[in-house]
Amino acid sequence: MSPPKEETLVEAALRVLNTADPFEKARLGESVASRWLEGAIARPYDPSVDLPVPDRPARLSDVKLVSPSLMPKLGKAGSLQSRRAIVHSLAHTESWAIDLSWDIIARFGKQEAMPREFFTDFVKVAQDEGRHFTLLAARLKELGSHYGALPAHDGLWDSAIATSKDLLARLAVEHCVHEARGLDVLPTTISRFRNGGDDKTADLLERVVYPEEITHCAAGVKWFKYLCLRPSVPASLTDSLASEEGEEESEAKEEETEEVTKKFHDIVRTHFRGPLKPPFNEEARKAAGFGPQWYQPLAFKETTLQ
Repeated sequence: MSPPKEETLVEAALRVLNTADPFEKARLGESVASRWLEGAIARPYDPSVDLPVPDRPARLSDVKLVSPSLMPKLGKAGSLQSRRAIVHSLAHTESWAIDLSWDIIARFGKQEAMPREFFTDFVKVAQDEGRHFTLLAARLKELGSHYGALPAHDGLWDSAIATSKDLLARLAVEHCVHEARGLDVLPTTISRFRNGGDDKTADLLERVVYPEEITHCAAGVKWFKYLCLRPSVPASLTDSLASEEGEEESEAKEEETEEVTKKFHDIVRTHFRGPLKPPFNEEARKAAGFGPQWYQPLAFKETTLQ
């Protein structure tokens, strides 16, 4: 009898996506991530096998879904009801972020012939998102509520469906727009919890969620740049050329930056409705690897740019 076939990372990612219970999804994701990072899962995928990725991951119907425009106001954390609503909303976002991370691995890794480091980066993102969901859901219980007690919307996955055929678009919209927006608003959310006397939630957001979300945005920026600039000649050759360039190298890098940001602007204008909303958290965005030239031109409607 032949030995059982070893599971690839993509196969494991699909198991996570096909797990409906959000708590079990987080637990399974943690197990898969640990196995990959420890080397127990050796291969990212089987080159000879094409595996279908679901359009929508499995989800329990415990959470009542409504249109984003019909979502009740969350408030400013001044009341217990408001704090519950905000934590519930954050937990829901993290539950979808788990699926987004495993989906990018399963959907694009093999198809785009991405290097092993791509898989590792998004495994780490998935692991973080699972931990965030678990911690926020536990905090929600401490506040006398539970995940599923309030309505939520699935706008995040709507963007995933819209970018399901294009890895550049997925990275730009999900990681460099939506996740970056989280960096913009989290400091205010943390301050509101502190002002409302809820230091425990504020600490969770400030010490765990906020710094790790910066790294998630950084992963999006990193791999967006990689795809835009992926060389058509061997890396060893480009390295030797670069060492001889001097000032020309600096000029080339500046042109590369302009090329990347122009591509980013074009993709966001195509796949994201409306302008980006300031004010921007410039410090956190800089820590994630992209400066104002990425997002400031997108903060106004197209007509104002002409």
